[in-house]
Amino acid sequence: MENSHHFQEVPNAKHNCLLFDVDDTLYPLSSGLSAQVAKNIEEYMVEKLGIEAAKVPELCYSLYKVYGTTMAGLRAIGYDFDYNDFHGFVHGRLQYDLLKPDPVLKGILQSLPIRKVVFTNADDGHAARVLHRLGLVDCFEKIISFDTLNSPNNVNPSDDKDGTESRPIFDFYEYICNPDSDMVLPKTPVICKPFEGAFEKVFKIADIDPRRTLFFDDSIRNLLTAKRLGLHTVAVGTSVRATGVDHALESIHNIKEAFPELWEADEKHGIAKYKVAIETVA
Repeated sequence: MENSHHFQEVPNAKHNCLLFDVDDTLYPLSSGLSAQVAKNIEEYMVEKLGIEAAKVPELCYSLYKVYGTTMAGLRAIGYDFDYNDFHGFVHGRLQYDLLKPDPVLKGILQSLPIRKVVFTNADDGHAARVLHRLGLVDCFEKIISFDTLNSPNNVNPSDDKDGTESRPIFDFYEYICNPDSDMVLPKTPVICKPFEGAFEKVFKIADIDPRRTLFFDDSIRNLLTAKRLGLHTVAVGTSVRATGVDHALESIHNIKEAFPELWEADEKHGIAKYKVAIETVA
């Protein structure tokens, strides 16, 4: 859907775009939704991929730490599965009713006279359902998701064209048990945070100048990558500012207290506020 309105840029404003993560950023970790996601990922690994249950928790966490997401890690080490099947299993069984409408956050976002874009590692469907439950559907110009950044072609590029032969599964569990070995980690075909390539694609897709953008995320490693690329970074869900991160907000509701200049620029230049229609980029 095309934008129905555009913001008039304030001359010389420090920031002209706000970039938001979704999960555990637009709603708190205490909702319990992320715990359900983690549980569903582990069940997928056992039920769909046949991985030994006793190895799954450590494998799941280690793949996440190395590859950005467990899905990215599973694809890297040789598991071939349909992206939609994975997302359907992991997100399709979530209790989205754990999330409640957030009229306070909606009011804050709609009062901001600045572009607002979502950047999530989740798929379009999950992002849309979360925004719908929170009542924030009309607060963002674009949603940039897993589906935006990754090809729908689910076939691993190293496989034979006729699909009769697949590469062997890399023994990642052996790797994490012997971190000093000379084993070479395979690369993932998945594009996702916290890697620079994902951010650079987002900058291009959304026409974002990182030097004039505030990035809100709950993940410190995502924020550190963002900082290296020139974004101004805000850790959400903590009052402690980690080394290398510019700001910390215990709650996303604290935006106005932390960044009053975002509104002051609007008032100083008499810029009108407009709503925007959401655009899902795929």
